[in-house]
Amino acid sequence: MPDEMTRQTGFAEVNGARLYYEVAGDGHPLIMLHAGIADSRMWDDQFAVFARHFRAIRYDMRSFGQSPLTHVPYTHHNDLYGLMQFLGIEQAAIMGCSKGGMAALDFTLEHPEMVSRLVLVASSVSGYEFTGTLPKQWREIVAAIKARDFELASELEVQVWVDGPMRGPGAVDPVIRDKVKAMNLIALRNEADETVRERPIVPTAMERLDAVQAPVLVVTGDLDNPNTIMAGEALVNSVPNCRKVVISGTAHLPNMEKPAIFNQTVLDFLQGSGSAS
Repeated sequence: MPDEMTRQTGFAEVNGARLYYEVAGDGHPLIMLHAGIADSRMWDDQFAVFARHFRAIRYDMRSFGQSPLTHVPYTHHNDLYGLMQFLGIEQAAIMGCSKGGMAALDFTLEHPEMVSRLVLVASSVSGYEFTGTLPKQWREIVAAIKARDFELASELEVQVWVDGPMRGPGAVDPVIRDKVKAMNLIALRNEADETVRERPIVPTAMERLDAVQAPVLVVTGDLDNPNTIMAGEALVNSVPNCRKVVISGTAHLPNMEKPAIFNQTVLDFLQGSGSAS
């Protein structure tokens, strides 16, 4: 049974950070990067499943989950490089969601030889300019964070990203909402106390999407924020070997809302050969 698999856990000292990680399974490495409203627990429905086929690795990016807040300059894609060096991984398939997807894409552009395949889930893209309107909760979120009411801020962000703009709070499984809210609370508190922000990558990913060499799968939810959906379209239109799958009835975290469909979709892509098509 997958839950009985031996898991290696630990902390990697990387670029002035202490990154919590988990490893299970054998075979070609698959590294999972979480969203900015979550931590590595967002992959609970994926980790054991993918460990049957790959050497599965998930970790908490710095200032998320069990990886402590730091006050030194950093980039998440350089942290990923450091973690791979720490674990002795020369090449891996990379899967990232939202902020984790942005880090995964930046890493792929900086180290193309180290990425066999890339899965971008509701991904951000460095350098992408959002043109739509801000979520209706945005001002309340900013005010709540300023007042250090992180419980309220997290609930509002869950409304934005987990519920999405077309659903109310009662439409999503409360277990999912509560889990994301708890994960996001850690991130919000750490972000409020950060003295050093992530350094931007230069040039941005948006300026060089045509240089991506690995096959890419873009996964989106049809109920996600329109700006995220538009960013996904930008990827499909500019990355040479790329295809998109839409998981209907989901917002920003399709892997948590419909794990069975998500897992099979990603496995089919990762176990394929050649192009993304």
